[in-house]
Amino acid sequence: MIASIKNLLNYSLRGIFAFVRKTRAGSWASDIFFEQAMNDFLSVEHNGYVMRFLLPNRLCRFRAESFSSKEPETLEWIDAISRGAVLWDIGANVGLYTIYAAKARNCEVYAFEPSVFNLEVLARNIFINGCAKAGDTEMGRAVIVPIALSNRTSPNNLKLSATEWGGALSTFGENKGWDGQPIVETFEYGTIGIRMDDLNRSMAIPTPDFIKIDVDGIEHLILSGGEEVLSAVKGVLIEVNDAFEEQATQCAALLSKAGLVLRDKRQSDMIAVSNVGFQNVFNQIWVRE
Repeated sequence: MIASIKNLLNYSLRGIFAFVRKTRAGSWASDIFFEQAMNDFLSVEHNGYVMRFLLPNRLCRFRAESFSSKEPETLEWIDAISRGAVLWDIGANVGLYTIYAAKARNCEVYAFEPSVFNLEVLARNIFINGCAKAGDTEMGRAVIVPIALSNRTSPNNLKLSATEWGGALSTFGENKGWDGQPIVETFEYGTIGIRMDDLNRSMAIPTPDFIKIDVDGIEHLILSGGEEVLSAVKGVLIEVNDAFEEQATQCAALLSKAGLVLRDKRQSDMIAVSNVGFQNVFNQIWVRE
């Protein structure tokens, strides 16, 4: 009943907005509204570090407000990274963990994010937090890499389940989503995918000391394209769905082959009580002993 009411209100408001925007005054007002949305931010403090995150919609607000509670294990993992390390944040989304690693650990972070909808918010978040400049001795630097990683270097389609800022649950070059089931896509476009090893050899991106990877489904395919990179890393934090057997099995095999050992697997209370399947999703922490 509540869902039906929300859908009706959503439909009605969209219709009213579309009608009003056709008028000169309505178009002017909507331009002001969107400009304001791109200048509204929330200050978040964690472990003594203050960050500012853009709030263009409810999803980005949720991500900012749940910063400390959604994945505390990820924050603890970042806190243990050596200062000044090179971190690859694969699936950076709007940059919450990218920025925290740059600020809290002075990391040189390479933020991989292929979604055109997330890139603007990611770039703005990096800028308003002062993480765009090189050579700052008090803070690390965040560099955006707007390329999809894959198990092969070639063009393919990025398929998205949503086009909102801060959206997730997309996939590149595959039809499966985060749960191994066919993805329900709402939008797609062609872009370039590249193997980690090919990227490391051909571009001026340093080999990572640590990798954080959360791409909602193709983690195992990305790992399979990075044998050389994985052989050099000190640690990996990777999101794995235990109920997605292909992903879980292959991730374990590839990381073990690289000489890494599973030290821990954790999830927050927020994820554990999920009733849509996320209760099977864990952040695995792999280390080189």
